[in-house]
Amino acid sequence: MNRLRVAIVAVIALSVCAPASRAQLVDKPNTAPANAQQNLLQLRQMIDRGHAAEALKQLDTLAMQHPVPAGADTVRGLALYSQNRFVEADAAFASALKLDAHDEEATQMRGLTLFRLGKPTDAIPLLEAEHNWTSQTKVDPNYVLALCYLDTRRYDDARHAFAMQYGFGPDSASAYLLAARMLLRREYVPVAQAFARKALELDPQLPLAHALLGEVALAGQHLDDAIAEFEKERTRNPLDGGVYDRLGDAYTRAGDYTKAQQALQQALLLEPNSTGPYILLGKVLLKRQDPVGAVMYLERAEKMDPTNYMTHSLLGQAYRALGRTEDASRETQMAQKIQSASEPKIETVH
Repeated sequence: MNRLRVAIVAVIALSVCAPASRAQLVDKPNTAPANAQQNLLQLRQMIDRGHAAEALKQLDTLAMQHPVPAGADTVRGLALYSQNRFVEADAAFASALKLDAHDEEATQMRGLTLFRLGKPTDAIPLLEAEHNWTSQTKVDPNYVLALCYLDTRRYDDARHAFAMQYGFGPDSASAYLLAARMLLRREYVPVAQAFARKALELDPQLPLAHALLGEVALAGQHLDDAIAEFEKERTRNPLDGGVYDRLGDAYTRAGDYTKAQQALQQALLLEPNSTGPYILLGKVLLKRQDPVGAVMYLERAEKMDPTNYMTHSLLGQAYRALGRTEDASRETQMAQKIQSASEPKIETVH
């Protein structure tokens, strides 16, 4: 009888506990996706810290899971992009977009990757689709989009993209001047000049418009026009040391060393921490057969920025003029070393 009572109690206990256990199995959340996303977040952090190679190894392990965690291809693309492996990065971002056509980050990054691959036409539709900042954005897509427009000669579209980046009206004087600056930087000189003139037409008092026209004139070696534009800017913007610096450069190229020295010393008073006027003054004083004065300015520039090859080259000339041959040799070698190190290297895209 006692054995029967024990058996009945055991059956009752099982009947009470079993449903609870089943409920626990049903209600227990699936933590695998959460863990996968946490892993991807950690891999992103590794890439940001410069450990892309290790991140790629771990991504290879994740790729063997079924299904592959969502977002893994995007993270793989980021790792490859950080290593300048742009062809492989493009393939990874393309794979991510096949899985999720609305992946904003993959869209932006594939556009940026195609731009880096020299394919601005292919990059434009992607960047046009996703040109707003997101929580993952690291490079302003409007800027890259604008560069793509420049490279495909869509200058007005580039102006609109630059304007959006800076919050200017797309057809404002500021937008035209900003675009002119970017055009000049990429050596689209005639278009830069036209845009700067349009900016002045829209706003005759716009700061730095004449300065930019002066830069355009300098680029074309139209020295009289450059000097005239910089003088106009100096009148409108008398406290901008950069204007005096550029004016001094223009006078130097024109061979008027007295006015060049005057403008550059004025630049120094306004911008004492800028190396440009010191270097140009060294150059002017060498032209005026004053190596002692040149050394004074050039040594100051060298202390401020020891990596400027022009400073070392001019110092070599000044020391040689003073008979300091050992110092001259050292500075000339340093200039050559710095210039060689800064020369662009040809990269083969595989």
